[in-house]
Amino acid sequence: ELGAHVVGLDLAPRPDDPAEVLPCDLTDDTAVPGAVAAALDRLGGLDLLINNAGTGGPAPAELPPGDEVRRQLDINLLGAWRVTAACVDALVASRGRVVMVSSRMAVLQLPLAAAYGASKRALVAYADALRLEIGTHVGVSCVYPSAVRSPIHDSTAAAGLSLEGMSSYEPLEGVVDAVLRAGLGRRVRRDLATTRRGAAEIFLARHLPSITDRIVARTLAGRVRSGAFEGAEPAAGVVRRHRQGDRP
Repeated sequence: ELGAHVVGLDLAPRPDDPAEVLPCDLTDDTAVPGAVAAALDRLGGLDLLINNAGTGGPAPAELPPGDEVRRQLDINLLGAWRVTAACVDALVASRGRVVMVSSRMAVLQLPLAAAYGASKRALVAYADALRLEIGTHVGVSCVYPSAVRSPIHDSTAAAGLSLEGMSSYEPLEGVVDAVLRAGLGRRVRRDLATTRRGAAEIFLARHLPSITDRIVARTLAGRVRSGAFEGAEPAAGVVRRHRQGDRP
């Protein structure tokens, strides 16, 4: 609708994708440069890069990091890093923009999903470093959606760690609109929340973190009391401590 020529990268492109999508494993150091080169060849240059790839899954902070944690960091952080690095020359040449789709959890962490929050907070730090290095020629923005209903939550729910009730869902259309405003707006926005509520939550988490900590802790305690995590082994420690009243 905007007249843009779009090329995407995805691990498994679908026939019904609304734009041309090239196959690429973003966790493969050798595959990404070739896929980006093919995309740039089709586009004839690059005005806007949107790093939207992301995955989630159960990852309590109290447990040792394993394959699940490494997978999330590799996709959510390093995948964006690989693609961006391969696009830098084209973006500098066009004086283009980069939009990182981060998450409210980059600022306001929820329990039992430490890898996702850590990867998204690290993505913001990467964006900050990138802005300092290429910001004379390229605009760098971060967008912070809250929760959107999508398959990204499936593995967490399957592990019995659904955070349903701890976060309000927002419509996908609002996220898309925020990404487009970040990428196409007249002024480069460093940070952009996708809803007014999200903006308020991010403000509180940054400036009054003790308040948001208490809100999340109370909500978690309510979820434990309701039996939401009953039988979920990764949450066993959280459940046990809340029942014993050991939280300081």
